[in-house]
Amino acid sequence: MDSLNSTHSVPSIVHPPFFFINGFYNIPHIKYYYIFLLFVFVVTVLGNSFVMFIICTQRSFHTPKYLALFNLAVADLCESTALIPNLIATFLFNSQYISFDACIANMFFVFFFSSMESLTITVLAYDRFVAICFPLRYHTIINTTKMAVIITVLWTYNSIIIISTMVLITRLSFCRSIVVESFFCDHGPIFRLACNDNYPNHVMAYVNIVFSLYLPLIMIVLSYAFITRALLKIATWEGRLKALKTCSSHLILVAVYYLPIIGTYVAALTFTLHPNARIINTSLSFAIPPMLNPIIYVLNTEEIKECTKKLFKRKKI
Repeated sequence: MDSLNSTHSVPSIVHPPFFFINGFYNIPHIKYYYIFLLFVFVVTVLGNSFVMFIICTQRSFHTPKYLALFNLAVADLCESTALIPNLIATFLFNSQYISFDACIANMFFVFFFSSMESLTITVLAYDRFVAICFPLRYHTIINTTKMAVIITVLWTYNSIIIISTMVLITRLSFCRSIVVESFFCDHGPIFRLACNDNYPNHVMAYVNIVFSLYLPLIMIVLSYAFITRALLKIATWEGRLKALKTCSSHLILVAVYYLPIIGTYVAALTFTLHPNARIINTSLSFAIPPMLNPIIYVLNTEEIKECTKKLFKRKKI
């Protein structure tokens, strides 16, 4: 009897049938912002699909660097597809309710592919580090097979972290509110709604930030510290600029991806951000880099530029 009573005293986990995505607070003409995001999404799909098509069809691009770039295009395309169409459907068509399971799936794909962007940019930094610091040994240190193994390890590593984050969400009970103070099924605003112990979720949030943002950024900075040291050993300024030019596209990628995110985090820690400002900053941080990445590589990489010109010449003929 006592064991039966003790069984009944164990609190059950309560999952709501749906969440309500709150979004922006009373911004006039906000629909124009969603239309802008739709334009961003279309450009993102076209740009990344084009980069993926060129890398797949041109044998000259079947190299370690372009394999990593292909992975970046996949991550960009999937992250935008997970975020922007749902955002537009939610707010432009007034469909702010989302089922619990759909919310967890949305959270998983947005965070998984956003983290994959960061990790792939780190791999590209490693590629530039080896190319400049060990140019004669580049093809022995990095080849297509080794790059494929690195990317597979990153997918596995990222999957473990994000799946662990989602599992911890499912152990939470939601008995207070179902209103998510964000523009999608965001991790932080959701676990803070829980009425049972959410400390493991707090810990996991920091783990995600460290392993998908801070650690990759530290590795990138270290890579460029070694690259700078190698450049200083080159005798002529022309040689230094030529070597540095091979890093220009990647440096722009790093700035485009990390600066807005770090700016948002610093602003949130320094002073209280208005929910509208936080949502605009975060949504642009998610949406703009996937759109700009293929444009940056097409405009700054001579091989892709030449290949693009040849393709357009063939079409004209």
